[in-house]
Amino acid sequence: MKIYETKTAPNPRRVRMFLEEKGLLDKVEFIQIDLAKGENLTPEFAARNPMKKVPVLELDDGTCISETMAICRYFEELHPETTPLLGEGPLGKAKTEQWLRWIEYFFFLPTGMCFQHTSGYFKDRMNPIKEWGEECGKNVEKFFHFLNKHLEGREYICGETFSAADINAFTTVDFNKVINIRIKPEQTHLQAWYDRIKARPSSKV
Repeated sequence: MKIYETKTAPNPRRVRMFLEEKGLLDKVEFIQIDLAKGENLTPEFAARNPMKKVPVLELDDGTCISETMAICRYFEELHPETTPLLGEGPLGKAKTEQWLRWIEYFFFLPTGMCFQHTSGYFKDRMNPIKEWGEECGKNVEKFFHFLNKHLEGREYICGETFSAADINAFTTVDFNKVINIRIKPEQTHLQAWYDRIKARPSSKV
């Protein structure tokens, strides 16, 4: 199997952390795609993912799977003997899915919009609207406060069990450094959680 990725991008990192936690990182060959040079815009890459985004998982038979959580779900189902990261039982799976969606829509998405619309990184292929990016940044800061409050008295986002929700939130917190949004000194619960995740080997992949 192959994963087409850009190592510095947050979505591929989410997949790498997921695979590392499951002990499956060495089962995949990683192929780097240069987003700055537009290698994701080529017809060859578009044939693998018409959305022209990374990461993309290519199976041995040529089947391609796009979208971070779809790739993670594939490995969760393919290797049920590994540590479950998408929840256990009806309630655990539902709660994890709830948090994955909250993190995706109210944290990761505005983070990406703030980056794209204020940094000018993709100005050659989009119309950046600085005011929109700045507004998204404000929403990101609100989610930092929300997470800090939620994590009071909790080891992990979904309770006492590490999950993909922690991976997705952790990588989003880290990516926010490029837009200069960081954990504030008073957000002690969020900082303690961040330090716990950072101490895990998967945070280094």
